[in-house]
Formats: sequence, C-alpha cells, structure tokens
Amino acid sequence: MSLLKRLEQDGENQDRNGEGNGSRLSSLQARRSSGSTSKERSQYLDLKVRVQNQLLAEIDPSMDVSRVAEVRKTIQDLYEQILMEESIILSRPEKHRLFEQIVAEIIGLGPLQPLLEDPEITEIMVNGSKNIYVERKGKIQRVPITFENDDHVMRIIEKIVAPLGRRVDESSPYVDARLQDGSRVNAIIPPISLVGPTITIRLFAKTPFTVEDLINNETFTPQAIEFLKACVNGKINMMISGGTGSGKTTLLNILSGFIPNDERIITIENAAELQLRQDHVVTLESRPPNIEGSGEITIQQLVINSLRMRPDRIVVGEVRDGAALDLLQAMNTGHDGSMSTAHSNSPRDTIARLETMVMMAGYELPVRAIREQIASAVDLIVHEDRLQDGTRKIVSITEVAGMEGDVVTLSDLFVFEQTGVDQGRVIGQLRPTGLRPKFMDKLIAAGIHVPPSVFGRSRR
Repeated sequence: MSLLKRLEQDGENQDRNGEGNGSRLSSLQARRSSGSTSKERSQYLDLKVRVQNQLLAEIDPSMDVSRVAEVRKTIQDLYEQILMEESIILSRPEKHRLFEQIVAEIIGLGPLQPLLEDPEITEIMVNGSKNIYVERKGKIQRVPITFENDDHVMRIIEKIVAPLGRRVDESSPYVDARLQDGSRVNAIIPPISLVGPTITIRLFAKTPFTVEDLINNETFTPQAIEFLKACVNGKINMMISGGTGSGKTTLLNILSGFIPNDERIITIENAAELQLRQDHVVTLESRPPNIEGSGEITIQQLVINSLRMRPDRIVVGEVRDGAALDLLQAMNTGHDGSMSTAHSNSPRDTIARLETMVMMAGYELPVRAIREQIASAVDLIVHEDRLQDGTRKIVSITEVAGMEGDVVTLSDLFVFEQTGVDQGRVIGQLRPTGLRPKFMDKLIAAGIHVPPSVFGRSRR
C-alpha cells in the first residue's frame, strides 16, 4: 500500500475509533481539505527527516564516505530495517525516491545531487531555497527542485566548504570552493544576498572535451585548430579572452594539451580545473585568508614563485589583477609559450583589460611602457563568445602585431562570419582573413610548417 493510501486509511480509522498516532493526519476529511497537498508534503518530509536522523545516529561516523558502493549498501540495510521496525509501508517508487533522497543528503549534496550527475548540465544556480536554475546547452532554465528551507541550503554550503577548511558566516558571507571532481563553487549568504543563501556551481566535465568534440560542436574549424596547435608547439604566447561562461577554461585545457610531453609545466589557478595529461605538470592553487584574516596566497604570489621553479611553460587559469604584470614579465623573460585567460568583450578590450590589471599591481608605470610590455609579451589573442543560441564559438584569432605610436596594433587572422539564423540556431563559420602572422618566421625556425591554405591562401 502506498504512503498516501496508508495515511488516508489511518485517518478513516481514527475517525471510527477516535484515536491514532498524533504524528499522522487526524482524519480523511482533513486529508481531502484544501491544505491536503501541503500536509502530504509535510508528512513526507517528517518521515524523511526521522528516517534520515535515525540512519545518521546508527551509521559508523568513521566510515569512509568516498567508498560510495559500501556506504550505499550500509544505508540501504539500515533503511530497510527502520521501515520494517516502524511498519512504514511505501510503494516501490516512493521507497526508491525516499532512499535516493536520504543517500543524497548523507553522502551527496541533497537536492542538487541529481543535477550534478546530469551530463548535459554545465551550471547550477541556487537562488534561495525555492528557486533553482540550470544551464543546458547554453540555455538557462528553471528546474522543479527545491530545498526544504534556507537552513537546508546552508547545510549543503557547509558540507561543500568544510572539507576545504573554508567558512561562510556573517563575518565572511561569501566563499569560493570546489567539489571533489574539480567543479567550481561560489556561495554567498544573507545579509549580502537578499534572496537567501545562493550557490553557483560551474560543473567540471566528467570526460574532458577533446579537439574532435569542439570541431563537431563547431566551436572552431580544423584549419583554426591546426594553426593554434602550431602556435602552442612553436611557443607563441597567447591570451584566451571572452565573457563569463564562454568556454575559456575548456579551450585553455585543449590548447594546453598540445604542449610537448618533455616540458615542465606550472599551472596556476584559483580553483584547479585544468586536466593536463602530460607527465611533468606542477599544479598550484591560490588560497584565501583564514578565519584570522591571514595566510592568503594570491595568484600574483604564485606567478612570482613559479619563476623560481624552472618552468618551461606557465599556464595561468585566469588573470584578474596585478598578477598580469608578473605574467607579462615572465613572457618577456624567456618563458615563451605561456598562456592565460581574461574576461573581456573583444581582442581590443583584452588589451585595455591587461593595461588596467597591470596598473593594479601598484607601480607608477607610464601607459606607453605598459602597452610596450603587452605588445612585446603577448603574440596572440583567441577570443571566444557564447552566441545568442547558447553555442560557444571562437569568434576571432588576432595577432598582436606591435606598436604604432602609442597604440597596440592588432591583426585579425581568423574571424567568425555569421551568415544567418535557422530555427534559432546561428549559422556561420570561422574563416581566415588571408593575412599571415608576423611570427611565422618563429614557427619556421622551430621546424613547424603551417600550410598556406590554413590562412586561406593558395600555394605558390
């Protein structure tokens, strides 16, 4: 008999006998009243909490929760025992649903767990306890999942940040963290957030994207990736730019994969996301201040330290402050082939952003000196965008050609040309402009051949 039917029967028995369990509904009439849905939910939540609390009391606290299969088996045995002892009868779907919810609370992230396991979801956004949104295929949509209340959201936040030694409270109302699989998490709570505790999770791909995946998704063309691979092998310094969620980190991961296996690579990130397959990789991660406000390790400090680690390549997940100056200096002092990402709206805007970030380093440098540093250090800007149909594409590959007067000059080598929209889908292709980059001599000197056809030029 299902839980719903059993509760209705209990109500009828109470009406006849004038007695019953106070934790159940008082009568069938109350069951059928306008508030029956909320009472039904309340009863279900009460059952869930009781079973869950009893399980937590009986489970060995020293159990290794990373051994998921064993933990699930232990929970299932206790779950079956509790249902039997309390004579709780559920239909098979209800029993399975309750079990999965309890397992998610104990060893997962509660209501978010099924979303985390959905391979199509790339972002999860929790706006308080009742409003949860996800991004699928570049489009944001609301999902019919909720938390019990704001306290429930706070418990999940604590579960995320506690293993990392982080905290979130009124004195420190926001925090950056990551899940065990590397997915990036940001949480912000009241009084800063007026809609309740908020969680944003950038999901880490279970299986890293390959070059073939991005070609099939039309993120770039075979000719463009052939050129970019040649640039990586030829130690061309590059910046990957774009807006939030445009795919910069994914592209950085792909391009980093072209670095030869015999080079020493130092990666520097706020939250480790890169999945480099080479043998000689040292991964560094920044650290926020502790509860006393000390112990912070910044990206800038890590970039400076990396120069003492004999790197062949320095790969910075993202520059957003004065670390830009140290990265530019590294690029200018023999660490060719370094890469990083930056938030910007265009290649030209990337230059302006780098200028601003260099100024944040705190040195009184003339603007011309900063621009000369940028023009000398950065060879290539690869700009990616998320288009109106949700797809992510490289929209330009631009050479930093040098200086003319006080202006950094740029030359577009590849540009995305939109030819139309078909049923909401953007139609177009990344095409070469016909220009040949000035650093081609460097590639040729390194023994790297790039066919003229890559640039849209015929052989002569």
